[in-house]
Amino acid sequence: MAEVKVKVQPPDADPVEIENRIIELCHQFPHGITDQVIQNEMPHIEAQQRAVAINRLLSMGQLDLLRSNTGLLYRIKDSQNAGKMKGSDNQEKLVYQIIEDAGNKGIWSRDIRYKSNLPLTEINKILKNLESKKLIKAVKSVAASKKKVYMLYNLQPDRSVTGGAWYSDQDFESEFVEVLNQQCFKFLQSKVRQKQHEKANRTQ
Repeated sequence: MAEVKVKVQPPDADPVEIENRIIELCHQFPHGITDQVIQNEMPHIEAQQRAVAINRLLSMGQLDLLRSNTGLLYRIKDSQNAGKMKGSDNQEKLVYQIIEDAGNKGIWSRDIRYKSNLPLTEINKILKNLESKKLIKAVKSVAASKKKVYMLYNLQPDRSVTGGAWYSDQDFESEFVEVLNQQCFKFLQSKVRQKQHEKANRTQ
């Protein structure tokens, strides 16, 4: 008689326990965790249970959803930003997170599209919405005058974006540079005259 193998189903895990364990993992890896990390730590949890727990944590604003070269990342949400993004959907949160990660150098909408994998029309809509809430701002880059980079509203743009003291509103301050050149030339001339005068005094 053939042996009959009975598949033993693992006991259903408590959804709250799954969520708490995911939060613990995110604290252990503050830069973010992948679904594979969660799967490795909780091999007895089915994919559907993981998805339900993750979606619940995202909807409660406890996790941020990021996109990296290796796929999706889940990261513990910064408590300071939790209130700002209250009421936003996951797509808007994702775009905000991508812009936040870019820091004060900003990021082009093309790169946001690449990292988020969202349609350009949807990205433009989200960007306008975030700008209207004063969560982000658009800054013209001296590297490409017709392109704008996006960064968080309260950040001071990096010198590589604004051009530093040589630029005003992304326009090159040619008059300012000319004045500096003249002052430098006068300073060098005075130094040369001073050296010539000292040399003449020594030969007398």
